[in-house]
Amino acid sequence: MSASTPSLVNPSTPRNPPSANPSSFATSLFDLQVNGFAGVDFQTVELTLPDLRRAVEALRACQTHRILLTLITDEIEALAAKFRHIQELRAQDALIAETICGYHLEGPFLSAEDGYRGAHPAGAQLAPDWEAFRELQTAAGGRIKLLTIAPELPGSAEFIAEAAQAGVVVSLGHTNASDAQIDAAIRAGAKLCTHLGNGVPQTLHRHDNVVQRLLARDELTACFIPDGVHLPPAVLKNFFRAKPRGKVLFTTDAVSAAGAPPGRYTVGSLKVESKDGVVRQPGRKNFAGSCLTPDQGVTNAARWLGIPATEARGMFSTQAAAHFGVGLPIIPMT
Repeated sequence: MSASTPSLVNPSTPRNPPSANPSSFATSLFDLQVNGFAGVDFQTVELTLPDLRRAVEALRACQTHRILLTLITDEIEALAAKFRHIQELRAQDALIAETICGYHLEGPFLSAEDGYRGAHPAGAQLAPDWEAFRELQTAAGGRIKLLTIAPELPGSAEFIAEAAQAGVVVSLGHTNASDAQIDAAIRAGAKLCTHLGNGVPQTLHRHDNVVQRLLARDELTACFIPDGVHLPPAVLKNFFRAKPRGKVLFTTDAVSAAGAPPGRYTVGSLKVESKDGVVRQPGRKNFAGSCLTPDQGVTNAARWLGIPATEARGMFSTQAAAHFGVGLPIIPMT
């Protein structure tokens, strides 16, 4: 894997070349943060082959043929077991293996502070540990392509440098880092910001806060969730305008409630409720991932930002995939 940004993503050759009606074909979407989908929770070793296949087929019905399956904070041994289990499922099904082209590890190297921790389980957060990460990378078959980290944790800069050297893309998130700590992370090789504008307390200083610190860093590419909930449309528009051209990507941060009816679901050990387009732990105000589908995210971004659908799609497909050297197929649009 490569942490550099290729100038072009070479899409794979479609089975049916779009010669007869080119307008009915487009590049597949690519989602770099999918925790679950279609009622299926990816955060458990009880995940079955039929369920994972169902989630993958549902993603493909939403124009999404490539994802980074995301695992959130847990004990290292538990995360390793989950990676091994998913690798075993990938080995049994070519469609699953093709769709899950890599992994995003979001935790445990995150802030343990309430608010900044978000919905991640308390008690398992760790300072960056390269040996622990190597254990997880081995369990994942070398396919951890994206790592979210809080750069204020001890040893973060050295860890980020090691990860970048190893070809892992490092993103900053669930953090309350200072300017100096963000500077050190960028120098070490950090490239992205995970769901910028979220993973912070409900109440912040109106100006001096980590959202503003990260948003102002032109070196970092911001990942936004265009569901109208994580960032209201006006906020998304302001944040989008604040970033240089080519420094915005979209993702869903989808959990098992995405692509599924409203109701009760799980995200690992968490019980969550999807209602009115919002996913929360019952009784809590913070969000616990989203129920957004990638194709709806493209539609939302184009409408709320006033940009062509093709431009919005690029930030949810080729531009995102380019960070990981992932090729995307041309797919029929139905």
